[in-house]
Amino acid sequence: MWVIFGVIAIIITFINLYMYRAGKDYKLAMALGLSFTTLTLCAEYSLVSEWVKAEDWSALGDVVPSMERALWFLTIVSILLNIAPILLELKGKK
Repeated sequence: MWVIFGVIAIIITFINLYMYRAGKDYKLAMALGLSFTTLTLCAEYSLVSEWVKAEDWSALGDVVPSMERALWFLTIVSILLNIAPILLELKGKK
């Protein structure tokens, strides 16, 4: 499920950037992009929770360390890309 949410978050983030460039209202797309990023993180956390309940320590040991770095990186990139139009608008008003 986290993969689906992640792909949707990426697509909506690019829609957000396209709408800004086209001069259209991008705020709903920005909110959706950030929301699907959050849902991706929650779904990943649920997956890890299932592994803990099943006591699948090998899955935790193999996946969690690398996923931690990937999730941090992708979340930061998502936040920056989604708020970029707001920052560009503020810069343009000065």
